[in-house]
Amino acid sequence: MDDRWPVWKLALLLYVFAAGAVAINLFMLGLLGQAVGLPALSPEMSVLAAIPLGIPAAWASGMWARRLMDQATS
Repeated sequence: MDDRWPVWKLALLLYVFAAGAVAINLFMLGLLGQAVGLPALSPEMSVLAAIPLGIPAAWASGMWARRLMDQATS
């Protein structure tokens, strides 16, 4: 029996952390955008934008964790 965690399950567990990282990075990018004349991105808008953008970030971190787990067992 295969006891490996599938990528989708790892991504589901890591979604909160990935979406949080995306929100922080979007907020910082919004602050940096002020240097070139763009309006600042509010923290609320950063969190709202991070909800859908956290999905591919969580999938990528799930694949990364799966690869690390595979390397650890071999």
